[in-house]
Amino acid sequence: MAEAIYVGGLLVATPLLDDPNFRRSVVLILEHDHDGGTLGVVLNRPSDISVTQVLPVWDPLITGPPVLFEGGPVQTDSALALAAVPSGEEPLGWRRLHAGTDAVARLGTVDLDAPPEILQGEIAQMRIFAGYAGWTSGQLESEIAEGAWYVVDSEVGDTFHADPSELWRHVLRRQRGELAFVATCPDDPTLN
Repeated sequence: MAEAIYVGGLLVATPLLDDPNFRRSVVLILEHDHDGGTLGVVLNRPSDISVTQVLPVWDPLITGPPVLFEGGPVQTDSALALAAVPSGEEPLGWRRLHAGTDAVARLGTVDLDAPPEILQGEIAQMRIFAGYAGWTSGQLESEIAEGAWYVVDSEVGDTFHADPSELWRHVLRRQRGELAFVATCPDDPTLN
């Protein structure tokens, strides 16, 4: 399953993963290199900090909820933005993640140092993440082998899911076979 790690794929925490940084998290993979490691952002951890408090110029372009998302435990004092474009064009200030699957072909990172005006009308959805999740070479593969993560395909609505608190269950429910039943696992697995 570790060979299935790819840019635009999802890591879904198994019920056994009790690390508070990743418990019931859904991570979008932004970079993956067998020799260099893996980088991603947690998609389902909205914070209590509004974008207006930290990056007010970007607030008009944010897809609800209009808050910073906790992207992961690494460099939490830095921000990373993801945005979807409505067409195949690549506007200034935006860089495509990957040209592969439909789910990520129109998804990319935003240069937060660029003036927001150049992206006004060019992007369809946007979220800003404080920090990111990172794994050194071989680390994520080990965690997958230990049963900490499921590796699944992403779909178009995952990155900007309207109800981030339900994203973990939503992604699991659409999986085939027994994996779909994991979505019904109670918050405390010992109660199962």
